Amino acid sequence: MTSTFHGLETARRGLTTQQAALYVVGQNVANANTLGYSHQRVNMAAETAYPNPGMNREQIPGQMGTGVKAGSIQRVRESFLDVQYRSESTKLGYWTGRAEGLSKIEDVMDELKGTGLSDSIDSFWQSIQDLATNSVNSGGKAVVRERGIALADTFTYLNSSLNMVRSDLKNELNVTVEKANSMLGSIDQLNKQIAAIEPHGYLPNDLYDSRDLLIDELSSMMNIKVDYVKNGGNSQAQAMGSAVIKLNNGTAEPLTLVDSTTVNPIALMFNGEDGAVDTISIGGNAVPTATFISEGMLLSLLQTYGYTNTEGKLAGDLPDMIKELDHMAYTFATEFNKVHKDGLSAKELAAWKTALESDPAAKIEDFNEDILFFTDEYNADPQNVKGFASRIRISDEIKESYDYIANASVATPNDGDASNLLKLADVFYEKLNYKDALADSSPAAEKESLGAYLQSIIGTLAVKTEQADRLSVNSATLLQNVSDRRSSVSAVSLDEEMTNMVQFQQAYNASARMITMIDECLDKIINGLGVGGR
Repeated sequence: MTSTFHGLETARRGLTTQQAALYVVGQNVANANTLGYSHQRVNMAAETAYPNPGMNREQIPGQMGTGVKAGSIQRVRESFLDVQYRSESTKLGYWTGRAEGLSKIEDVMDELKGTGLSDSIDSFWQSIQDLATNSVNSGGKAVVRERGIALADTFTYLNSSLNMVRSDLKNELNVTVEKANSMLGSIDQLNKQIAAIEPHGYLPNDLYDSRDLLIDELSSMMNIKVDYVKNGGNSQAQAMGSAVIKLNNGTAEPLTLVDSTTVNPIALMFNGEDGAVDTISIGGNAVPTATFISEGMLLSLLQTYGYTNTEGKLAGDLPDMIKELDHMAYTFATEFNKVHKDGLSAKELAAWKTALESDPAAKIEDFNEDILFFTDEYNADPQNVKGFASRIRISDEIKESYDYIANASVATPNDGDASNLLKLADVFYEKLNYKDALADSSPAAEKESLGAYLQSIIGTLAVKTEQADRLSVNSATLLQNVSDRRSSVSAVSLDEEMTNMVQFQQAYNASARMITMIDECLDKIINGLGVGGR
């Protein structure tokens, strides 16, 4: 026979369980705008029925329910959507980084606004053409000199600006790695806190949310794989356990970043050519940059800043562009100087004419001083391709006087001759090997004029940037779609919470009314029975 107070206890359990559900509703509403918060619910379960099966069980028609209990408080989350979200976050991080890096290079080259290198080249060529129409025009000579200086300064400015961008990217790389290591450390701490709570049968939902938020952010930096290991003890079936995060790098055995006991920090080694990253260290395990293919913000920054490739050479968008500028400046200056040295300037012609007054047999070839137009440092002939764009200058002679500009040829030595100026103008359209300035053995089909080669470089850069922009937009759209689906499952819906609040409030009121009714019954039993005849 059940206890006299059986109904009272059943109603009390209903009252406390509905009250707990109302508390959870309050928690959800309070965190409706908390970043990363997943809405929670009370898993209600019926209490064990009475009596328990056994030989000594009470002989009643059947088992009688004993009320309800709050089995657990569980957050609502779908792990499949988390995996999808992190996959798209990795792609977005990579393509956003690529788009930003390439856009910075485009901003420096500044070809779209007509104020870049191509404009300086065209202006210099036009000044030579104008001077060729009147080679004794001092104003025209001054313009050629100034346009030559402007072209050299443009090469120097572009080299300096690209190196500044590269320096900034190095800082950004270090900041990204420090941020990733900070996240790994925080995840490790959360793992330890969760491992201390779960064995006692609790679900640390708020710690789960904090950890998932960090994992989501980490996934934008690199391609990661997340597994969970149980913490044992009296852990519930819904307990997530400790997160084990590994780096997906296309290898059969991914490198572990965080497991249940340790954290392996990331470090970059800038020991490559020109300070390029040659190795990535993960917990002491060295990963050559040539084999690092884990997509994410970190890889995009490496590909823009510069890394050591499979051939042990420097590669990357910025180093490649700096190298192209060096090759263009060196090849063009060398070929331009060859023609300029063969020509005769007004100064050389004047010296020859003066010599003729005393020596009618004086030869014009003896007065050709092989004057350079473009020079390396210390007024010398260009010697070293590497870094030449940062060192290109106008020769001291031409800076001193524009009468050193070689306008005439040896075959027609007079002031009004402009044949050498026309040869100088032709250098702009001569097909040269800009790709490898020191090994001019390329087939003619691989050679280009200065302007065409610059256009091919800018065109390639534009295509890369357009692709990165397009894929970053696509990735952002896909990530937003996954985020929306995840929010529809995990985020707090105020409408749903209001409905739940009314539902649980009604159940709470009914339980309270049940207690009142049973109390009245007990009052009748205790105070109303056995009083007849008094």
